[in-house]
This record gives sequence, C-alpha cells and structure tokens, in this order.
Amino acid sequence: MQRSIAMLIAAGLAVIAPHAQAGVITGTIRLKGTPPREVEITEIKGDLFCGKQHTEPLMTRHYIVGPHRELANVVVMLKGISGKSTGASAPPAIMDQKNCEYVPQIMAIQTNQKLLVKNSDATMHNVHLNPTARSNESANPGKVNAAQPANAPDLVYTFPAPENFMKFECDVHPWMFAWVTVVDHPYFDVTGSNGTFRIKDVPPGKYTLTAMHRKAAPKGIDKEIEVKEEEPVKADFVIELK
Repeated sequence: MQRSIAMLIAAGLAVIAPHAQAGVITGTIRLKGTPPREVEITEIKGDLFCGKQHTEPLMTRHYIVGPHRELANVVVMLKGISGKSTGASAPPAIMDQKNCEYVPQIMAIQTNQKLLVKNSDATMHNVHLNPTARSNESANPGKVNAAQPANAPDLVYTFPAPENFMKFECDVHPWMFAWVTVVDHPYFDVTGSNGTFRIKDVPPGKYTLTAMHRKAAPKGIDKEIEVKEEEPVKADFVIELK
C-alpha cells in the first residue's frame, strides 16, 4: 500500500515538474537618441469615410516612446530555436482594420498559428501581404492579395515559415501598413507602451535573446542569458539610434 502511494506521488511530480522548472524572462526596452519627427498622413483627408474617423491629424507612429524612453513595438524573442512551435494548437491571433488603420501595427505569432484579419470598418479594405518566405505565400492561396468589404468574413492565414516583419498593406488606403513577425517557437513577446516584455515557460538553459525594432534595430540586438529553474531572469535593452 505504501509503495503504491509513493508511486502515485512520484507520477504526480513527474507530471508537474516541467511546469515547475520553467523560467520567466522580463525586461524593459529603452531608446537612446532622438527619433525622427513623425509625419502627418494627409492622404486620409481625401477619403470620405476614413477622413471622418479622425478628428485629429493622423500621424505615422514609427517610434512610440514613453516618458522614460520606454520603446513600444519591439519584438523580443529567443534566437536560434526552431521546430518548437505550438502554433497549431494556440488560440488565433487577431489583426483588425479599424478607423482605416491596422490594429495592431506590429505583432508576432507562431508558425502554423491562425491569424484572423477582421474588417471593423464600414468600408472596403484590401489585405495585401508581402511575405519573403515563399512557403508563406503558397500556404495562403487566393488570400495574399484579397479584397475585404465591410461586414465580410474574417480572412484566415497561417504561415509555416519564420520571417521577420512581414508587411501587410491595404491597396485601397495606401497609408495602411502592419508588420507581422512569425516565430517557430512560443518564446517571444512584443513590448507595449511601457516598453516591457515578459516571456514565460522557458526551459532552463543558455540562450541568445534578441530585441528587434522595425526602424531602430531591424536586425536585432542580442543579449546572452541563462535561464535557471524557477528563477526569473531580468534582461533590459537600450536601442541606440545611429
């Protein structure tokens, strides 16, 4: 009887061990230097529907910087890992077209994870992808350049190959852009307006962590880290404008 109880306890520990041993990586990304001035998107004024959606001038938002230089829209991920994607079973990611803008403009998803592109506007949009990986184009026949009228069903995409900053654009509204990074594992995050990121459930080990900003650091800035069992790792970055 005692031996049976011991075996049951051991089996239970074996089940929970992988979760207990996983680590968390957190950090803040800050910008050093003065970014270029954002530019007003004047084309929107010529569109009867889109022009009414913005009472204030619509500006580009290449650099979203907080009061303490926190930098948004930075993709942070482990580098040199492949084939660990859980995208096929992950919840769908969502990109919306709202007020004649893509929301969000910068996002990251896993390979084979569904991406739902919605149209919340009462006007027609046209979703035009520009993948650099050929398999990401062939995996979405008929949807690489697809019209999406108001109240149309969501466009559903999946991408089998990793790639950074795949460009989405709207051929109807030439100021509309978004960029999607496709990652072959779940260990990534995108910084918000506070410049912070959090990557959870990372197995113990030594890794290269990279931070990519589409304008300031498109090739990424690397940092060597070590994740230990149940010990949080702090990894801050400073991205310097050259």
